Amino acid sequence: MKIIVCIKQVPDTSEVRINPETNTLIRDGVPSIINPFDLHAVEAALSIKDALNAEVTVLTMGPPQAEVSLKEVIAMGADAAVLLTDRAFAGSDTWATAYTLAAAIKFLGADIVLCGKQAIDGDTAQVGPAIAEFMDIPHISYVSKIESISGDSITVRRLMDEGYDIVEAPLPVLLTVVKELNQPRMASLKGKMRAKKLEIRRLTYKDLSLDENNLGLKGSPTRVKNIFAPEMKKDRIVIGGTPEEQTDELISILKAIKCI
Repeated sequence: MKIIVCIKQVPDTSEVRINPETNTLIRDGVPSIINPFDLHAVEAALSIKDALNAEVTVLTMGPPQAEVSLKEVIAMGADAAVLLTDRAFAGSDTWATAYTLAAAIKFLGADIVLCGKQAIDGDTAQVGPAIAEFMDIPHISYVSKIESISGDSITVRRLMDEGYDIVEAPLPVLLTVVKELNQPRMASLKGKMRAKKLEIRRLTYKDLSLDENNLGLKGSPTRVKNIFAPEMKKDRIVIGGTPEEQTDELISILKAIKCI
């Protein structure tokens, strides 16, 4: 069984900067981390590997420095890592990103594709399902437990607003996972030593025979019209007293500003 885990190197949210001309994230010089939700996808893959002797490959798209994140996952126990890196990929929106990742997964081959539910820098939760659509395979989102894998199918628990669903799907399949699924393991010393020596495989758009017009900023249909920092408001009001007094005071304030 072959498993591919898609991870993303995201900027530390405390130091995010925006390019005012392209309205895209400036990543150069900004500390980066592995998207936290993706670590739960990695742990899910490694747990399947432990149980079924599966082969786990971690995949990411990004600049050369994204190798650091790939080696972190290798240190956790992944078998191989692939970096999609090419200037043609720069500025990709969710559509172009999913298009590129889907092509790479088809090229590499996989029975199960795992992604975090979303990335903390975009919060769209679109890339995972879009990859599945480009690959024409089923996908299950918000997976909180993998119930079983048998033969050519998988059964999972999908987190819902008011409980959960039990869903079965044929392989190959793509799953996006939530943090409730597991607790990511720490890298081992042996894993760190292996990661240090491992050469990361790199692929460009030419290796995947992709149309350059569908890549990067040029191939991205999403256009960001405006970005701004929310205005900080300091006119907060603290209401004291009993719950009943607080309620009466709140109603009076809302009436005064004509909210009710």
